[in-house]
Amino acid sequence: MAGPGPSGLEVLLSTLQDASDSESTLNILNVLDELLSAGTDRRIHYMIKKGGSEALLRTLVNTGCSPSPSSTILVPLLHLLTKVGHRDKKIGHKAEKAGAVLLLLDLLRQSLSDVKMAVACLWLLRVYASCVSTAALLGKNGALEVQFMLIAPHTKKHTRMVKAAIDALAALLNSKWNCRRAVSQGYVSSLLNMYEDWHSNDAENKHIPIRRALLHCLRHLTNLPAGRRALEQDGGMEILFRTTQACLASRGLESLAKSATQIMRKCYPKQPLPLRSDRSTYSFPLPGCPTLNPESAPTSEDDNLEEESDEEDTEIDDLDREEDDDLETDLTKLRTRPEPDRPLEELGQYARLCPELHYDFQDLDSDPDGEESSDEDGFLYGDAGPGPRFFSGGRREDQRSPGSKPVSENQGDPGGEGSGPSQAGSSGGPEPQLNPRDFHSQYLSSGTAGHEIPSMIERLLEKHRGCIPSHDPRIYTSTAANTKSIAGYSVLAFPDFWGHLPPPYRQPMAQRRQGVQRSKVFEDIQRLLSPADVVDKVVFDLEAPSSQDTVEDSDSLRFYSKFESGNLRKAIQVRSYEYDMILNSDVNCSHYHHWFYFEVSGMKAGVPYRFNIINCEKANSQFNYGMQPVLYSVREALEGNPHWVRAGSDICYYKNHFSQSSLPGRGQKGRTYYTLTFSVTFQHSEDVCYLAYHYPYTYSALQMQLQCLQRTLDPLKVFFQQQTLCETLAGNPCPIITITAQPPSRSWNHLHQFRNRPCVLLTARVHPGESNASWVMKGTLEFLCSSHPVAESLRDAYIFKIIPMLNPDGVINGTHRCSLSGEDLNRQWMKPDLKLSPTIYHAKGFLYYLNSIGRTPLVFCDYHGHSRKKNVFLYGCSIKETFWQSGSTVNTVALKEDPGYRTLPKILDKIAPAFAFQSCSFLVEKSRASTARVVVWREMGVVRSYTMESTYCGCDQGLYKGLQIGTQELEEMGSKLCQGLLALKRNSLLYSKLIIPAPAPGELSDNRLDHKPNSI
Repeated sequence: MAGPGPSGLEVLLSTLQDASDSESTLNILNVLDELLSAGTDRRIHYMIKKGGSEALLRTLVNTGCSPSPSSTILVPLLHLLTKVGHRDKKIGHKAEKAGAVLLLLDLLRQSLSDVKMAVACLWLLRVYASCVSTAALLGKNGALEVQFMLIAPHTKKHTRMVKAAIDALAALLNSKWNCRRAVSQGYVSSLLNMYEDWHSNDAENKHIPIRRALLHCLRHLTNLPAGRRALEQDGGMEILFRTTQACLASRGLESLAKSATQIMRKCYPKQPLPLRSDRSTYSFPLPGCPTLNPESAPTSEDDNLEEESDEEDTEIDDLDREEDDDLETDLTKLRTRPEPDRPLEELGQYARLCPELHYDFQDLDSDPDGEESSDEDGFLYGDAGPGPRFFSGGRREDQRSPGSKPVSENQGDPGGEGSGPSQAGSSGGPEPQLNPRDFHSQYLSSGTAGHEIPSMIERLLEKHRGCIPSHDPRIYTSTAANTKSIAGYSVLAFPDFWGHLPPPYRQPMAQRRQGVQRSKVFEDIQRLLSPADVVDKVVFDLEAPSSQDTVEDSDSLRFYSKFESGNLRKAIQVRSYEYDMILNSDVNCSHYHHWFYFEVSGMKAGVPYRFNIINCEKANSQFNYGMQPVLYSVREALEGNPHWVRAGSDICYYKNHFSQSSLPGRGQKGRTYYTLTFSVTFQHSEDVCYLAYHYPYTYSALQMQLQCLQRTLDPLKVFFQQQTLCETLAGNPCPIITITAQPPSRSWNHLHQFRNRPCVLLTARVHPGESNASWVMKGTLEFLCSSHPVAESLRDAYIFKIIPMLNPDGVINGTHRCSLSGEDLNRQWMKPDLKLSPTIYHAKGFLYYLNSIGRTPLVFCDYHGHSRKKNVFLYGCSIKETFWQSGSTVNTVALKEDPGYRTLPKILDKIAPAFAFQSCSFLVEKSRASTARVVVWREMGVVRSYTMESTYCGCDQGLYKGLQIGTQELEEMGSKLCQGLLALKRNSLLYSKLIIPAPAPGELSDNRLDHKPNSI
């Protein structure tokens, strides 16, 4: 039986190749053109599949090689080839094989006077050049020179051919070989002059496509370093800047302004940061590491996409695609529980962290009124113990910040006539007028001996006593005196000392003004074009303290950051009201520039000051999507408004012309930094203000909060124990808190219920720059210690183990991501080092201990902040969801998995306004294998192991949609998480009803620690 015959299209194509007369060829070309014009792209792709491209190319070769090629046939043939070639990805290679590439170039040379034919040739040549090898072949045979013969200065004739020639030239410049040749031939200067000519003479904007095509050519040429240098040397920056300014007045010229701006940004000469070294100003000697090699420092390439990921123009789409490629699909790794990373005998040391299992509760039978004050009470109100002494909330007795003066040396108002804090209010006369400059952080350098707070501050504290719940400046001062920092901080920032109240209103996301980023980029370019207008004055430098002295009596702003959690390395005045600022790297490394917190003073009211943080590393930021930095005004605080508020206008985040140093020996090119720019108009002259990336929360604030909480608790109702998990590298204690309900009595039944409560373990602030995590934790702690009925039920239901700050050293020293070891502690959970990562080592050891005595936590949750996404959400772990998302062929039907990991997120989605279930993810990624969430899930078998992510920005759904998140909403989220835990009580199957006594340190048995594969 005969097979199916050829289709009608195949017959037409065969006839076309065999046609011997012009009329037949022309008729077939017309029929094919009508067939393709009437249908969709599917017809073109079908024709390509049936060999249409090859048939047309052979026809072109046959026709073009004839003694007298007819333009009557060539023009429609070239048009048809162009139409088909646009859809054929291999058209260039096919044309080379058919010998039609150089033939087309010859036809173009022969048709320079025939506009119609020349345009048709140029269109097809542009299609050929979509293949880089074909473009290079054309360039080597003189195609560039032919194009330039057709491109002319402004003319009203043959503009169609000029446009086609420029488009063809742009296509040819896809080849680097052609770009190098064009640059060497001086085409950059010629194109610039042509662009300027067309811009100047096209007053009616009738030839925008030609101007845009010329910019397209320049954009290709400036992809090469030589092209960028040529453009700068030929005055291209001035030409493009001037012409672009004229384009901004017309909306129809937006495409030209956009393209020209991109070229100028690309061609702005790269330069290093004005620093002696990219390394952090601070270093810390590590145990066992006498010298840290700068090249061994962690790089930002290790940035966590889960907690810290960023994007360019889209917020999350690219991130989702990257996560799909990172999914762990090895079933053995997902199901098998690894062996412990330490001997079982070492776990006995953690028995002390379960005081509820050993406490005898004799005090339940004692008279609470007869109890004596504890040693801690003496610490709160008396001697702060050994160590540096602070005055007025902060400065050490023996140290002063650069440029500060003792109060006795007439530190007062700007004019020098006012009294300093220690001089005011000593008599019974009227209270003196308070000036914000009296409360500059440097007032803390009083020379008065002892812990006496200057009388003005004492009177102020008396006047505002109790105005900020859970905050006591005196206690804060005492706790800060014992905080150990690398720099030996002797100053307290006023907001930390005085406290913060959420403002009585919620703030919407900032509306971005159209074209704001472009205008900021233009201002940056003006620095290059008009260097004489740049002040270039260093007004603050951590490495050169004397720089602060030079601005005391000038019109420049004054900056300061040498206080707890502060981060500002250098400030440079570039214009009268504009400052470039450089952030300090994390200790012992040269990366992670994100967190900032600094003081600024000496401002004029009503003047917009522009601040540029010029060494940001992330590719994008929520500052491009409605987020604002936060500001605290000392004057407003003294007037009864102690608020951190969102502030700043004209906010944008973009790539700049500063570059990181290349890494020697690695072959890595230095990355380009990004600029965060914003403008602030201060309400008061000579105020003292503080600016920060997010609401600061210091280590001393945590210590103060814990002491304040303990003072307010009823010891007969709440079992609250604060212990030290371990000491950090710098010697700061890492607190661990136990919170539960006291048993009603010492009876066997009550103690049985008490010691058999399931455990919940909560941690936070492993990344120092994620201060929002501490505000969520503050809400959790305050709610658990409150008299709310739900809080009472929670204490009856669970024993809470809380490590509120896993990285105290990082928080104290103002780092963003790392500890003093220069490592991301949330990448150390798999095999933590006792010496370099003590808090993670002991936190994991404590989890091992709980697991070994059969008290594996029902829930583990690590609080974080997210710089890319909005809302609050959870990351969990699920084998099935990971396989489903990855498209794995593994049969997941047979896999048994407890679906309880979804319960808590679903509850929070219903009760917490800021929470968004749709943002939650339960995927296990390879790059997260050593994070707390995954390690606790895999090694401890905690099904409900989570990372809770809180946005820095705000919400795009729910009750808070369109609003920026504040401390009130963050604290609320902490309390809502607690409320959500109540619903898990009935679903827990992990705990038996038997009493599980805590073994003595030497009585741990091997069978207590289960190393079997997870039954999920």
